[in-house]
Parts: sequence; structure tokens; C-alpha cells
Amino acid sequence: MATAVKLSDTIVADAKVMSKAVNRSIAGQIEHWAKIGRIAEENPDLTYDFIKNILIARQEAQSGKLGEYPLKVKRKI
Repeated sequence: MATAVKLSDTIVADAKVMSKAVNRSIAGQIEHWAKIGRIAEENPDLTYDFIKNILIARQEAQSGKLGEYPLKVKRKI
């Protein structure tokens, strides 16, 4: 369901610049920011990079792009 929302000119201008850089629509960029913001508020202990990596991993899983995770463990001899 699409709903009209009033946004500041500053937010729209910032979204326009960023959306071109990351190849999203302006609405898509604002939705992305809202999604990240919601996740960050619900999980204040997570960093942006961790949240971003979770979203990438979810998309990879949905796309069937799964592989073995290489563990990097130093072994003590």
C-alpha cells in the first residue's frame, strides 16, 4: 500500500544524491534508510556494518547464493 508522506526538502535532496550513487530510486533510498534506522533502534548494540552484512546475507540466502563459510582460526601448537 502506497501512502503519501511529507518529507523535508533536505531529506529528499540527500536521498536524490545517494540514490544516484547506489542505483536506487529516491523512494527506494528513503525506504532503505528507514529499514536501517528501524533495525538500529531495535538493536542498539549492532553497528551499521553488522546490520548491512545481515541484510546482504539475507538477500544472498533468498537468491540461493549460499556457500561454506571459511573459518579463520589460529591454532596453538
